[in-house]
Amino acid sequence: MKKLYLIAFAVFFVQAFSQKNEEAERKSMIRNELQKYSKMVDYNVNPNTLNYDLKYQRLELDLDPAQHFVSGMVTSYFVPNQNISSIYFDLSNVLSVSEVKYHGSNLPFTQLSTKEIKIDFPSNIPAATLDSLSIKYSGTPDTGGSAGDAFTVSTQGGTPVLYTLSEPYGAQEWFPTKQSLNDKIEKVDIKINTPSQYSVAANGKLISETSLTGSRKLTFWQTNYPIPAYLIALGITKYTKLNDTMGTPPFPFVNYLYPSTATNTTTISNINWTKTVMNTFEEYFGPYPYRNEKYGHMQFSWGGGMEHATMSSMGSWGRGIIAHELAHQWFGDKVTCGAWNDIWLNEGFATFGEHLANEKLLMTNSQFLNYLSSEMSYITGSPGGSVYVADGNLGNTGTIFSGRLTYSKGGYVVRMLKWILGDEAFYSAIKDYHARPELAYGYAKTADLKNSLLQSTGKDFTEFFNDWIYGQGYPTYQIRWNQTSDDMLRIKVSQTQSHSSVSFFEMPLPIKVNGNGGQVAYLTLDHTTNNQNFANLINFPVSSIQFNYENQIIQRNSTVTKDTSILAVDDSSKDAVKIYPNPVKNQLSVSGISKDQNFEIFSIDGKLIKKGSISSGKSVDVTSLSKGVYIFKIDIQNLKFVKQ
Repeated sequence: MKKLYLIAFAVFFVQAFSQKNEEAERKSMIRNELQKYSKMVDYNVNPNTLNYDLKYQRLELDLDPAQHFVSGMVTSYFVPNQNISSIYFDLSNVLSVSEVKYHGSNLPFTQLSTKEIKIDFPSNIPAATLDSLSIKYSGTPDTGGSAGDAFTVSTQGGTPVLYTLSEPYGAQEWFPTKQSLNDKIEKVDIKINTPSQYSVAANGKLISETSLTGSRKLTFWQTNYPIPAYLIALGITKYTKLNDTMGTPPFPFVNYLYPSTATNTTTISNINWTKTVMNTFEEYFGPYPYRNEKYGHMQFSWGGGMEHATMSSMGSWGRGIIAHELAHQWFGDKVTCGAWNDIWLNEGFATFGEHLANEKLLMTNSQFLNYLSSEMSYITGSPGGSVYVADGNLGNTGTIFSGRLTYSKGGYVVRMLKWILGDEAFYSAIKDYHARPELAYGYAKTADLKNSLLQSTGKDFTEFFNDWIYGQGYPTYQIRWNQTSDDMLRIKVSQTQSHSSVSFFEMPLPIKVNGNGGQVAYLTLDHTTNNQNFANLINFPVSSIQFNYENQIIQRNSTVTKDTSILAVDDSSKDAVKIYPNPVKNQLSVSGISKDQNFEIFSIDGKLIKKGSISSGKSVDVTSLSKGVYIFKIDIQNLKFVKQ
């Protein structure tokens, strides 16, 4: 027994240490990202680049990881959306442009201190005309000020390393492009000429590696998925390349690792685990967005991770970060936030990806509940702060990339959407969100997510978003209950708010009812007003009730008290019959009635579809109903619901 006890203790210690290590790793990643972003956030949109659509770029660069230097040519294909006589590209003014070629001729250009190059055409280019030009340039990319870690040379085991990390506005530090969050480049060719001993990792498919004279090598990667400039990336060093497949049907799983990492069995085990979490994410989020190319990792010498499309750059290898960066391929890469105000659409959903990996793959149920409790404590550690970044805070990178708000609260808000809709409707709606033609491989803002949810579920989340995304703080609940002699469980719910920006948080409340004999019942209270009364028939003696029993919603310091003074529900609640969930898939539940009542269900055009009798807390089977909008009539009330 002593031996078994020691083994059990050791397992518990390892699990607890692993969970704390994952949390520390994510917080370290966020701190590192804050340092990077603080150097680079300048604007959401460059107005000078709004008059054209950037269709294609070909990067033909000479790079040596032993030298902090870039030279080469970038060819850009573009379509003006109006007649233009000149064109602007974002480009650092420490890089020198030697020529601009246009249809075989040189064009005049001006490099500006605003990190732009202005190019003048010999005559107007009409709107909707595909055209192209090439910019030849060279120089030593900046490493200070706004440049951040966009273009970095380092070493690994004494071997030179070159890597890029351009989020949000670092791409201009090493190649001419268009960075505003309103245009994605539809196709990119990356052709890198290096000394032959080095490997080049980048976005997309590896097309070729060709030996050149003078101990040089040309590596050609190509991506055919729309991509924002900040997600174009490369890494150059002596890599150990691991080629594998993942998914069903399989697609390439490619990893470029430092040789010392490739011999670390724990790291390799975590990297191989990516295949498992990919299967889980494909089940719940939908097909991996870049299946025609690859997924993988390229190691770099930075302290966190970065979700470069098709190939995340990784400086650490915990499973939480692996899951976070992979989730970004759907949320941040396929659908990218359309302004830094909406960065939670990237980071909140990626944090929810960590939730999903923890829940389904990494933790026991009790460990996962502890994880959620820790996240909730972190979120509610301060009374204010919004998930959405107001314009006035765009200069405050601590707000834009707040670990508490953008990451943790953003992720928990996504979790609450799941609680409100139910798992099936939620995951279906999320798949719809990143598949919509106007959003897929494009940009989205918070209002786009809200509108997409409305289209998918019929539910208007305006109030929810006002409270939880634009508003600040969290609720604290005071729940009093009593079971009366008629077996009715009477509950009165009051609420206070931590911040004045929200006058009341409307939320369905999760309640677990425990009986004296071990019986259990689950209730969802549609809490829409303060000091609201609820009555539910419970056919067993109630010993206790638990609120937020699986940490479904954000709250802090709520109380649950048995109060024998609660003997009846105010008569005004008689007209407060509620039906839920709405939208509904199979079972439509009813609350707010004290005895059996007859009901009828009508189609939206008035045709009687179903009728019967129902008790409060019970449900009506609507599985056989076709998808659409229906009217649930009970007593004198007509309640609309959506059948999925």
